[in-house]
Amino acid sequence: MNPEALLAHYGYVAIFLFLAAGIVLPLIPDETMLVIAGVFVQQSRLSYMPTVAAAFAGSMCGITVSYMIGRSGVAHVLHRRAEAKLRRVHDWFERFGRWTLFFGYFVVGVRHFTALVAGTAEMRFPVFAAFAYTGAFFWVLTFVSLGYFAGGQWQHVEHLLHRGALVVAVMVALGGLLVWRWHRRRPKG
Repeated sequence: MNPEALLAHYGYVAIFLFLAAGIVLPLIPDETMLVIAGVFVQQSRLSYMPTVAAAFAGSMCGITVSYMIGRSGVAHVLHRRAEAKLRRVHDWFERFGRWTLFFGYFVVGVRHFTALVAGTAEMRFPVFAAFAYTGAFFWVLTFVSLGYFAGGQWQHVEHLLHRGALVVAVMVALGGLLVWRWHRRRPKG
């Protein structure tokens, strides 16, 4: 599936559909679509505001579907199998999950699961929407603008961003693991 060809042929509809499906189906390279859309804006093949609007609407739809899946089907299965673990996930999400929804958009692979976990943890929809939709808006603006300003160099810039995001994701995962291990080994009392 060539995002550039889809975008050239279907324009704003492709942006919307690509990003709506991209949150639910993590195999679709969302950032690539956004950056290419920004390049198309620079080349006057698309307009900036409709591009941002289509991408933002698609992202909102996709992440809301993911939240609803977590809220309905997955939550019931998890309640029966691991109620104590689900309570810990819920408590963690109450403390940090809001910001994970916001910043998770910028880490490849993370945004695909944050809404599912938020729904499973039964985060209230208004709280979910405030953080997830705000994160979506800034994510869309960032990558469309990156494509616009990077122009012909977008593939090089995108490669650097993906590599940087991978390094950050690994560092966050290692940090989380260290905190978890420290918490488990610390004396209780």
